[in-house]
Order: sequence, then C-alpha cells, then structure tokens
Amino acid sequence: MSDVINQLSDEAVGLLTQLIKTPSFSREEGVAATLIQEFLVAHGVAVQRQQHNVWAVSANFNTGKPTILLNSHHDTVKPGLGWTYPPFEAVQEGDKLIGLGSNDAGASVVSLLAAFLYLQDKPNTFNLICAITAEEEISGANGIRSVLPELGKIDLGIVGEPTGMNLAIAEKGLIVLDGTAHGKTGHAARDEGENALYKALEDINWLRQYSFPKVSPLLGPVKMTVTQITAGTQHNVVPDRCQFVVDVRPNELYQNQEVVAIIRANVQSEIVPRSTHLNSSRISEKHPLIRKGIAMGKAAYGSPTLSDQSMMPFETLKMGPGESARSHTPDEFILVSEIRAGIRDYIELLTDFSF
Repeated sequence: MSDVINQLSDEAVGLLTQLIKTPSFSREEGVAATLIQEFLVAHGVAVQRQQHNVWAVSANFNTGKPTILLNSHHDTVKPGLGWTYPPFEAVQEGDKLIGLGSNDAGASVVSLLAAFLYLQDKPNTFNLICAITAEEEISGANGIRSVLPELGKIDLGIVGEPTGMNLAIAEKGLIVLDGTAHGKTGHAARDEGENALYKALEDINWLRQYSFPKVSPLLGPVKMTVTQITAGTQHNVVPDRCQFVVDVRPNELYQNQEVVAIIRANVQSEIVPRSTHLNSSRISEKHPLIRKGIAMGKAAYGSPTLSDQSMMPFETLKMGPGESARSHTPDEFILVSEIRAGIRDYIELLTDFSF
C-alpha cells in the first residue's frame, strides 16, 4: 500500500505544479479543467465534464450502496499586490511549493483525486464520486450547484478546503443584503424633506447592536457587518435615497430566510437579499465519519469561512491539507509534506468506513 500511495503522492504534486502554472480564475477555468480530465483519463478512469466541472464515478457503482462525494474547487482568486514570487511559476523551495491556488484549494484537489484513484476500485461499502468544480470563489451558478443534479443521490460529502486536515464540522453561511432607505428631497438650508441617510443610520445602528438569541457552541453568534453606504447627489440637497450593504454570517441554528425575516421586521429600510442559498452547515460529532476522524487524532471545530458545502443539501465535512490563513495572501504556499499526509489521511478515513 505504501508504494502505491507514494506514487500517487508524487503524481499529485506533479499535477498541482501544472495547475499552479495554469491561471484558473473563476469563470476562466477551462484549461485547468482539461488538465484534471487528462489526469484521470491517464489513470483509466471514465470522466464526465460539464463546462469547467470534471467528475468521475467509482468502478462497480452500485445503486444499492450509499454514495460519498469528494469535492474541491480548481478556480482561484486573482493575485493581489505584495507577491514576491511569481504567482504562476510553482516555485519549490525545499518542502514549500509556492504559487497561486496552491493552498486554496489546489492541494485539496490533488489529494482528493489521489485518494479517489486509490479507493475507487476497492470493495467499499459505499460508492465514490470525485467532482472537481469551478466558480467556488464567487459562489457561481456554473460550479457545484450546476453539477449536483447530474450526480444523483449523495449521502455524504467531503469538501476539500485548507483545514490542516482537521474536521470542520460546521460552517457559517452567507447572506449579502442590499438595504434602501427612502425619504424625500428638500433644501438642506431649510427644514424640508425626509433625510433617507438619517433613516438608514437608524437601521445601521440596529444592525450593529442587535444580537440574535441563538448562539452556536461551534460557530458563535450570527454576525452582521455593514460594509458599504451610498447617499446624496450634492451638498445642499437632502437625500431621498440611501443604499447600504450588509454582510451577514448566519450560524447553523438559523436558516437564511429566517434571518432575513427577522431583519425586515426590525428595520424601516427595504431589505433585499442577493441570494439565500448559501446556508450554514453542520454535521454531528456522533456521525461515524467524524467519530473515526477524531479517533485518528483530528480536532473537530467550526469554520467561519464559506465553501461550496453551503450549497449541498446533505451532510458534509470540510477537510483538507493546508491552512486557511494562507488563502488569498501574497506568496501563497503549500507544503509537499502536507499533501502527502493529506492523501494518507483521506485514505485512512475512508478505508473500512461504513455508515
């Protein structure tokens, strides 16, 4: 077993090096998707593809067995300022592999692919589907959300994101709200009009001070942050319209639509969510997969960051090599040893696993 895993680990690092050298910004992932497709085909796996999403189904798929989805994303954000290494050259210095997308989430991509190749033809008590998908960084409609209907019934998902291979058993959701306060114009020199900006400030103050009563032991309270505000046309006109944006991070004790309803009941501004499908998620510590992970020495925790598991209507675990703090930062990197350990951990977690 060790020799096979070592070979798969070497191939995984080689694939990640190719992926780093291939820009794969959200909605521009076509070439990277082809690399992943070719990697699977070279290992004799039948591959399916929809736009920039690639997936494969384990050999001897049996509809009578439960199905586990292995998923990660191959799109990246664009490199920001501050890089001292070329973001697309995959520079390796000792154990460190530096490049855009190496940590988020290239290491998870190649580790899950390697684990799938090792496990997919074993006599498991479950089916495996490995889907490497697009548009995660923008929660896009042409990523995992478009693929799930093609995959059939999924009983459990493992979502590859940098968690240090610990068990992120809960994740906060996301709602972006557009708020609009309405007033009436008037001359600023006289006592005229209804100042929409003042109305908005009253609502913003409520948003700042309100505490949702249900606090999660893992994820803490629902967090609301006003991040943008726009009002007025010129200095001497009372504004009749003020717009603001609210970033809301619900915990798993609330559904997104419930959060929106509570906010609307307490503010005077018009509140419109951009979407409500990015829900918080939670899997029980008593789930057999989580119990096995804890027995392996992995820590269970709640994650404040959003991933594609927010769009999965089944139980999910977020787990992958690397560290979240490296994501979207200059000189992003992964340790080759983290990839090798990640592949072994994924394989150990799923070997002899049963629901």
